[in-house]
Amino acid sequence: MITVPEPLCLLTVHAHPDDEASKGAGTVARYHQDGVHTVLVCCTRGEEGEILNPALDTPDVRSRLTEVRQEELALAATIIGYDDVEMLGYRDSGMADSEANANPACFARAPLDEAVERLVAIIRLSRPQVMVIYGDEQSGYPHPDHLRVHEIGIVAFRAAGDPRQFPDAGEPWQPTKLYYTTFSVARFRELHLKFEELGLESPFDDSWKKRWEGMTEAPITTSVDVSAFGHVRREALLAHATQVDPTSRFWFGLPPEVMDAIHPHDDYQLALLASDSGGGVVITPVDPRSMVAPDSIESDLFAGIPRS
Repeated sequence: MITVPEPLCLLTVHAHPDDEASKGAGTVARYHQDGVHTVLVCCTRGEEGEILNPALDTPDVRSRLTEVRQEELALAATIIGYDDVEMLGYRDSGMADSEANANPACFARAPLDEAVERLVAIIRLSRPQVMVIYGDEQSGYPHPDHLRVHEIGIVAFRAAGDPRQFPDAGEPWQPTKLYYTTFSVARFRELHLKFEELGLESPFDDSWKKRWEGMTEAPITTSVDVSAFGHVRREALLAHATQVDPTSRFWFGLPPEVMDAIHPHDDYQLALLASDSGGGVVITPVDPRSMVAPDSIESDLFAGIPRS
């Protein structure tokens, strides 16, 4: 590991406004409460996200949707406990083969070096020990912007500490650990079974079950207890009022106390580890299979990193 006397900092990279609420909100809230500096990088402004709340599907909202999405993001980030929100500055790419996806201003079409340099500049300014991005297995929801987050995140993690790369992006800084968020098939199956157990209509129909069957559960190396922060995720989702319908069975179909008791932890996969070899920084891919035994799974994203 690299020994650093810096205050602890966690940096997460998300594709759109609302992703920060649905993926790892409890983790960020927990670390913020513990005094860790928390930074959100949002790569797009979410212009292509549908208005899923019928009450807000109005001409006024549609005419200023980009501004509305920024307001929603600011509120959600405050609820979660992000200290800083950094916009990478790209347009939402929409889904593959859509008109939006062909727009040269969208995230998926941005030159790789340009997008990486923007992220490197934020990393060097924020100086995180831990970064969280999306993983390489995204077959269940292959959104171009989510795929791009993975692509630039890997390159930026490796480049941020190298003074030869992007010299105009600030003083080099090497994060120590890079994690992937994981999509838990097991959690969604548990939710489906709980709906059935309580005699409630499950939102997980045959299309969801088919989606599960085609997915491989990602190896989990790190499981963070967020049992005390279920309300944070819920409130942050509701802050995205245009994208999250408060009557949605998917998000809110179970009573809060029941929902919070199902899978009350955020799961991650450790992907890259930086260490000081004496002759420079060495970045090593992590084999997640070496950490999946119950006695080797981490409970802390900062495990092994000295705390001041």
